[in-house]
Amino acid sequence: MIITSYMRAEHRGCDDVFVEAEKAVIDGDFTEGIAKFEAFADETLTHFKKEEETLFPTFEKITGNTEGPTRVMRFEHEQVRGLIGKMAEALSNQDKDAYLSLAESMMILLQQHNMKEEQMLYAMCDRMMPAEVKEETLESMKATTL
Repeated sequence: MIITSYMRAEHRGCDDVFVEAEKAVIDGDFTEGIAKFEAFADETLTHFKKEEETLFPTFEKITGNTEGPTRVMRFEHEQVRGLIGKMAEALSNQDKDAYLSLAESMMILLQQHNMKEEQMLYAMCDRMMPAEVKEETLESMKATTL
């Protein structure tokens, strides 16, 4: 469960900052909302980088499968990136309604995405990767920055 535990904790951290950004926007504090949203975006994009540059290639090498769950996750990452851009634009325009509408879409997308990763992909990584590969992968992910 080493991969699952680490990555699940990252999901929760991103979720917490996302909620803080949404609360600030609801309260009309766009300065705080922008700061929290930027933190959410940075954490999320760093998380994606860990997956796309380290975890997914390791999984694909071990399983020989590049057309399965990692392909779906990469596609969903692109959807999230698109929403991040639209949400940032709504914030820069101080468009509370647009931001909150996009935030609802983001929350649904991330909940579904994270569930698939946690229940399927990470679990598969923990089952299929030898212990030393899991440790190396985890250390590499921990060192990843934007």
